[in-house]
Amino acid sequence: MSPSPALVSNKRPETQGQGVGAALVLASAIVWSFGGTLARFLHVEDGWTIVFWRSLFAAIFLFGFMLLRDGVAGTRRLFQDMGWPGVAVGLCFATASTSFILALAYTTVANILLIQASVPLIAALLSWLLFRERIAMQTWVAIAVVITGVCIMVSGSMTGEVSPIGDALALLIAFAFASATVITRRYSHVRMTPAVFFGTIVAATFAASQSSGLGVDGRELAILMVFGAFNFGLGLALFVTGARLVPSAVAALLSTAETVLAPVWVAIIHSEIPSTRTVIGGTIVLVALLGYLLLEVWQQRRTGPVRIVSGPEA
Repeated sequence: MSPSPALVSNKRPETQGQGVGAALVLASAIVWSFGGTLARFLHVEDGWTIVFWRSLFAAIFLFGFMLLRDGVAGTRRLFQDMGWPGVAVGLCFATASTSFILALAYTTVANILLIQASVPLIAALLSWLLFRERIAMQTWVAIAVVITGVCIMVSGSMTGEVSPIGDALALLIAFAFASATVITRRYSHVRMTPAVFFGTIVAATFAASQSSGLGVDGRELAILMVFGAFNFGLGLALFVTGARLVPSAVAALLSTAETVLAPVWVAIIHSEIPSTRTVIGGTIVLVALLGYLLLEVWQQRRTGPVRIVSGPEA
């Protein structure tokens, strides 16, 4: 799962850097798309053990990334400026990333990622409910279509086709990411990297208290290192670097590549085929989301950038 959402600047990027930015955002989506595939290689009985090691390796990578990018003094300032909104965003990420690992024991990668794809529209709905932010008619239409698609996907849990626990955790992931999106839109000073770093520390600490044992063999540890440092950490580093160079709607649109690719990798490598309900509902969600984002891209080109915050996997 990708650790989303990420804060995207309102400023119109320079044309010269947009190609590089688009490539970095697309690369982040591709890196994140292997999360489910890596998780399926693990044979660790206790999901909390996976959460601990993945979060620990992600924290190490992200701390090193901040030191390299901002230096010691700059990294210290990032944490000082984060404030309570940053803490709240970090807790949202901790909830989402933990729920992602636990959900994998109950449902398919496709189900999780396709439900998670509804994050931008759930965030718009939360902004309207909490702050009465205006929602355009096309957004309401997209929200209604996405709700229909998600209902089709989760209806499988009513018939016993998939576990209701898995669907509930997938919905929790989506709402956690959407909540983080709303917070970052209200408090624009919040930077993603320190907030996510804090979230990984919280997740690792809580997982350590819940795990029956943290011991893993060398093979599992190597996979967990890739899972945390590269799938989670590198994906975020690529996204936050690239998203500042492209319009926000373009960044959100490119990020949907994760949702499309992740089920493909799992199907090819692990023969995990999603149910018919997941395919139908997921297609409806993706069509609504892509239509919504393409319209936002078109509006940004006509009238200037509109802020959209998109989610990377927990």
